[in-house]
Amino acid sequence: MFSSLRARLWLSYALVIVAALLLTVVVLALYLLRSPLAYRSTLLELEAARNVLIASQPDLSSLSGVKLESTLKTYDQALGVRLVLLGDKRQVLADSRIGAEAPIVAPRRFQILQPTIGLRDESGENWLYVAEALPEGRTLLLLTPRPRLPLLTILRNDLFLPFVYAGALALALSLFVAFGLARWIGNPLQALVSASRQMPETRPLALRGPREVQELTGAFNEMSARVNATQKAQREFVANVSHELKTPITSIQGFAQAMQDGTADTPEARQQAASVIQQESGRMYRMVLDLLDLARLDSGTLDLERVPVDVPALLNSVAEKFTPQARTAGVSIQVVTPPLPSVIGDGDRLAQVFSNLVDNALKYSPTGGSITLSASADASRIQVAVVDTGKGIPREAQPYIFERFYQADPSRPGGKKHGAGLGLAIVQEIVRAHGGTISVRSNPGEGSTFAVSLPITRSDDTTAISKRKK
Repeated sequence: MFSSLRARLWLSYALVIVAALLLTVVVLALYLLRSPLAYRSTLLELEAARNVLIASQPDLSSLSGVKLESTLKTYDQALGVRLVLLGDKRQVLADSRIGAEAPIVAPRRFQILQPTIGLRDESGENWLYVAEALPEGRTLLLLTPRPRLPLLTILRNDLFLPFVYAGALALALSLFVAFGLARWIGNPLQALVSASRQMPETRPLALRGPREVQELTGAFNEMSARVNATQKAQREFVANVSHELKTPITSIQGFAQAMQDGTADTPEARQQAASVIQQESGRMYRMVLDLLDLARLDSGTLDLERVPVDVPALLNSVAEKFTPQARTAGVSIQVVTPPLPSVIGDGDRLAQVFSNLVDNALKYSPTGGSITLSASADASRIQVAVVDTGKGIPREAQPYIFERFYQADPSRPGGKKHGAGLGLAIVQEIVRAHGGTISVRSNPGEGSTFAVSLPITRSDDTTAISKRKK
């Protein structure tokens, strides 16, 4: 019955409230039991007896000996109260019930001033009293046994019953409020449970309840959004892979069929079919390698070397590798780098980054254009820029060019100048694995600038990939 958090919260609140009310009742009962209100009538009777005694025997302090004891006993029998005369040092001078009752324990001075405290005799009996100061420092005490009030009498007391009613009403209201508080905390958590069971087909939850529960709900909404985004990306990834592989597979299958059934019956036709099969199979091979690289980067299983990398030498090496292609295309390549500190990373993977950027720049740079590789450094990072004078990237395409399988050309034609749209995605992952960032600036017709920022790390630092693996 109380297995849910909401029920347990309500039970906890209820127990605390009931315990507080019970404690209040006990304290109130004890107060009423010991309160002067319970003995007011008795104290009034003592005060009336004192007034009668003082009025009828004003010279009581002048009496002594047998006369004093006889007078006290006479008034004791008449008034029905015990009379005790104390001396100036609070010693007992006379007692109207000496021998019949246990002697009174001499009170302290402050007790005489506070008669509601009561006195005890030597047998432990409690007495209520009133005091009357007499000449020569004497004090007359009028005492009566403190009445024993049963608890039932207290319960019937006109003052106590309203407290009982108020306590019952407070209990009912408190339990109602506790139920509301339990629902306030428990309902958002129950909504989280229901939403988690419906993942990923779930909508963002409203932020309700205490701050901590709202933070939990917010974290759940963020997680749900990431899961949905990941699943959407996976679906798009599978669809794109299927689309990209469909074209080369269809070409290979068609030309292989032509060679098999004799449709390609001339040496030129067979040579053309073999050439297409070779090109398309090579395209598929490169795509599979790119997909494997992306999978390893995503899972953190790609091994990166950790060696000092000379960035100017790396950029010069990349430019030298593409010089023959640049001459054929009529495009110039130049490297502008001052002396720079080394970065710790994988030289081959960084070469893959800049090779991909230069290769893209060559594909889209017109004859007579130029490609510039420049680098600079500040206190903590090295910035490398690959600048071309090509046709540029449309503004609406720039936020998406690092997404997998995205191509700024909507026609997505195949061929040597158009890949599968994985190159820049791999570039971004490799740069991130080195703790860096990559961005693009481009205006249509004015060329593009790809900026890579890499941290200057020490030899004892770890790369992002190695951190992810741990």
